[in-house]
This record gives sequence, C-alpha cells and structure tokens, in this order.
Amino acid sequence: MGEEVLPQGGTKCYDDDGRLKRSGTVWTASAHIITAVIGSGVLSLAWATAQLGWVAGPLVMILFSFVTYFTSTLLAACYRSGDPVNGKRNYTYVDAVRSNLGGFKVKICGWVQYLNLFGVAIGYTIASSISMMAIKRSNCFHASGGKNPCHMNSNPYMIAFGIVEIIFSQIPDFDQLWWLSIVAAVMSFTYSTIGLGLGIGKVAETGTIRGSLTGISVGTVTQTQKIWRSFQALGDIAFAYSYSLILIEIQDTLKAPPAESKTMKKATLISVGVTTLFYMLCGCMGYAAFGDLSPGNLLTGFGFYNPFWLLDIANAAIVIHLVGAYQVYCQPLFAFIEKSATERFPDSEFITKDIKIPIPGFRPYNLNLFRLVWRTIFVIITTLISMLLPFFNDIVGLLGALGFWPLTVYFPVEMYISQKKIPKWSTRWVCLQILSIACLFITIAAAAGSIAGVVLDLKSFKPFATVY
Repeated sequence: MGEEVLPQGGTKCYDDDGRLKRSGTVWTASAHIITAVIGSGVLSLAWATAQLGWVAGPLVMILFSFVTYFTSTLLAACYRSGDPVNGKRNYTYVDAVRSNLGGFKVKICGWVQYLNLFGVAIGYTIASSISMMAIKRSNCFHASGGKNPCHMNSNPYMIAFGIVEIIFSQIPDFDQLWWLSIVAAVMSFTYSTIGLGLGIGKVAETGTIRGSLTGISVGTVTQTQKIWRSFQALGDIAFAYSYSLILIEIQDTLKAPPAESKTMKKATLISVGVTTLFYMLCGCMGYAAFGDLSPGNLLTGFGFYNPFWLLDIANAAIVIHLVGAYQVYCQPLFAFIEKSATERFPDSEFITKDIKIPIPGFRPYNLNLFRLVWRTIFVIITTLISMLLPFFNDIVGLLGALGFWPLTVYFPVEMYISQKKIPKWSTRWVCLQILSIACLFITIAAAAGSIAGVVLDLKSFKPFATVY
C-alpha cells in the first residue's frame, strides 16, 4: 500500500516537494507578520509624527500601509514559479529572485536582505536593553521620589538579552517558531495598548491636544534640523512597516490547498490592517500627549513617569516581544548559512550530523554542533556591535531606509512584471515603475536623514560606555 496521493500533488504526510506537510494557516502567518511588524518601530512613531505634523504624519503612515500591502501581494504571487497552485516552490526571498529575475540581481538581493536581517538583530538588542533599563529607572525614580537621576550603563542588559537569544537561537527552523510568534504578537498588543492608554490619559489629564499641522516648529529646531528630522521620520515609519524580507519564508510554512498566495494575501490584509490601526492610534495619541516634546521611544523616553508599575509591565512586554521578533528575523539568515555550509561540505559530520538528545515527554531534540557554534557566534557579534552603537532612533531609521526600497518595492515589482510578462511601456508597467521610483526617492531622503542623525550622535560618543 502506497500513500494516498492528493489532487494538488504530495501525499497525506508530505507536500508536493517531498517535505513534511506544512501546517501554517492564515492565523499563524498573521502572528508571524504582526510579530515582525509591530516591533520596537511602533514606539518611535509619536516622535516621527511630531516631525511631520498632524497632516503629513497620519498621511505618510496610511501611504506606507498601502504600499506595503500592495507590494506584499505582488511578492506573495512569486512564491511559486509558473503555475500558482502546482508551480515550483521558492523557499526564500533569494530563491524567488533567482527564479524570476536571475543573474546579478540575486547577489544584490542576498546582500541587502541578509545585511538588513543582521541590522535588525542589532536594532532589537539595543531596543530591548533600553526597555530593561527603563524598568530599573522607573523603579529607581519612584523610590527616590524623582530626586535621583538614576543613570545606568546599558551593557549588562545587552549581554543578558544576548544570553537569552543564544538559547532561543537553537530552535532549528521557522516552522517550530509559531508558539514564540504568538506569545510575541500578544506582547506587542500589550505594550502598544498601554502606550495608547497612557497617551489618552495624558490628553484627558491636560485637557489639550498638542501638536501642530506642520509638526515641530522651526525655532525649537533649526530649518536644517527640521528637514533632516522629517527625512529620518520617513525612515522610522518605513522600518515600522517592513517585513517583506521574511514574507516568502513565512509563506513557506503555509499548508495547501488553498493556494499559498491566497492565504498569504488574507494574512497580509489582516496584519497590515491591524498594524496600521495600532500605528495611527499610538503615533497620534503620543503626539497629542507630548506635541513637539514627543520622545524618540514612547515608553522609555520618560514622557510618562506614572503609574510606574504599568510602565514596567509595558517594558517587560517589549523585551519578551523582542526575544521572539529577533528569532523570526534571524531564522532566514540562519537557514541560509546552514544550507550553504551543508552544500559546500556535505561530508563534514560537524556540519551535517544531528545528535539526538532525549527530552522526557517530548520528541528528542536534534542537536547540531555547527548550528550551536555558528548561531552562538552570530548572537555574540550582534551584541558586541549593539554595545558599540547604541543610538536607537537613528539606527532604526537607517535600517528602515536601506531595506525599504529594494526589498519592499523594487524586487517585488520587478518579479511581478517578469512573472506576469507585463509588456514594457504598457499602462500597468508605467504605473508600477512610477511607484518604484517614488519609493526610491523616499529611501534616499530617509537614509540621508538617518546618517545625519548618526553623525550627530558620534560627536558625543564613547564606545562601550553608554549611560542613560
């Protein structure tokens, strides 16, 4: 008796590509996306709205959500080459570029994607240490009645986060991360809701909605600073929406039928919709509460001091969320290095051999020595760089800027044109190219603003001696 063959190819236990049956659904995909998207980026949105004002701030957020949703649906259509139901699967973003575009673009895409993932790991390490210190500082402020400035060094907190990530990085692959994603998604809603609630409370307490139509006024900052900061705000918002770099990897966890692209489009619509609503609420209420003085990180910039226990819960939720988000972002990078090493050294036992470790009540854990060593080294390197460069806002803006155009817009548009064989200079082709060029200009402006911010930070910077 052979296994029953299903209409879409594959059998009851295996998919059409011979891999174990995928079990992902709209909800697990939405959890992965929300974990990836509602990251620490949400906390810089009040600051970003303050730079742009009541008109441009919300408008830019809505614009980015439309662009992200539209280009994500284009990218989801590239998961399978040729036929959307039975075509060859592309397991990673780079595979999709290789199938649809090929040539030198594959290398460029790989470099941009993996550098961005590496950068996100650094950004999340910095953000988590800031939240851990905020818990310690809010308790210190409370104990001293606000008399003690409570300065502290960020390094021990970054090291603690690194140790936790070394443990979690031993989860072998994306499929086994679903539970961590769901916990992280719940946490992101927790701290976003607390930030929103505190913003509403502050507006109710003062009875005034702060801020202006055009954002932070010239006088508070110089004309040049206003321009650079507005550009940087664009980068912050772009970073807050970016998850295209792991979209194909998330799609590769989905079960079929229905076609993976259909499920992914639904998951994208749900998660981008939920995310935009949260972003608008958090960004706008934070700005309404603090106006021009909106802090770069809403829950740790000490816009709020009380109730201190609620701030502690919010910051603890951020740390738990970032533990999960770090893993969601790093898994594609881990998988790429491990696959490359296996292909290059197929006979090396160090790289290919799994040691089965029995766990009572669970399936045995497959320990791979190469995975243990290389992932540990990766986490140590990201932690060390974070200790060297702890400028949260500027790093976030720069990452958002550098990853936004190539990964969220350019490659999805080019792959879609190639796959659907859209004729050059047709109306559809021209519209897609206009979208791509407009987003390129936004990326250049945002990168310039963030680099200006980093240059400014470097003037007063001492490595490994960052005190908040």
